[in-house]
Amino acid sequence: MTRPTVLLLGPTASGKSAIAMALAGTIPLEIVSVDSALVYRGMDIGTAKPSAEERSAVPHHLIDLIEPTRSYSAAQFAQDAGRLIGEIRGRGRLPLLAGGTMLYAKALVDGLHELPAADATLRARLDVEAARLGWPALHARLARVDPASAARIEPMDAQRIQRALELFELSGEPMSALLARQTRAASGERFLTIALEPSDRSVLHERIAARFLRMLDEGFLDEVRRLRARGDLHPGMPSMRCVGYRQAWEHLDGLCDRDTMIARAVAATRQLAKRQLTWLRSMPQRQVVDCLAPDALQRVRALLQSNE
Repeated sequence: MTRPTVLLLGPTASGKSAIAMALAGTIPLEIVSVDSALVYRGMDIGTAKPSAEERSAVPHHLIDLIEPTRSYSAAQFAQDAGRLIGEIRGRGRLPLLAGGTMLYAKALVDGLHELPAADATLRARLDVEAARLGWPALHARLARVDPASAARIEPMDAQRIQRALELFELSGEPMSALLARQTRAASGERFLTIALEPSDRSVLHERIAARFLRMLDEGFLDEVRRLRARGDLHPGMPSMRCVGYRQAWEHLDGLCDRDTMIARAVAATRQLAKRQLTWLRSMPQRQVVDCLAPDALQRVRALLQSNE
């Protein structure tokens, strides 16, 4: 029997990339990114993108696919990842899918909901309303028409609030009802899902804060300045809504000082990690490894060996 494709998932700062690279030192594998931010070109420091040296040492896929003016969906990921899995197997290597965009992982493993496509005009109108009223007000609107979706979306999660309201206006039905009814078939692949989860959330929070400060030392603000200087990006785009980038843009707009930017970026990243862990807990087949354990790599390696 063919060994299963490996999904190495975890919240931000859980050490996924380091473990994937370490595994590549002893196992012939190729890494497929499961990260919605790594697809964008020119967004390197703030996404903790693998270095050129790492990418030359181990083949990486689904990185630097598109310009940040464009969008990339879970449907595209499922299609691209499914193709890559076959190609990597054809080269006699193990496909290792590593990242933290849980919607992408779910689309690949469980199938994808068929939902109306994005409507640029409607999204622009919602953006204008949010700028005038604030996202919590739009979240309250969502709670009136789709309480089930509002209950699992944070009041400041602009991207998800916008999508839920967009779907309601386009279809006349709550997003929760659409998700419950409509589905596309899963890929049929066999997966070993390994979840890197922290035994102590506070330690993960410390890692998140330290990593953002390190990004600043590496020139993150200069990276955002270059993106702003292009002239074709704005804060409402999915790429610029990525955690860290949105807060840095606000700082460069003069809307907050450096310390406030850092506090907001770290808080937003912690919220992201919380959502990622919620997603992981909904995956009953996952094998949990404590990402804070000194022998986390050995535990992951043991799981791979037991599934050969």
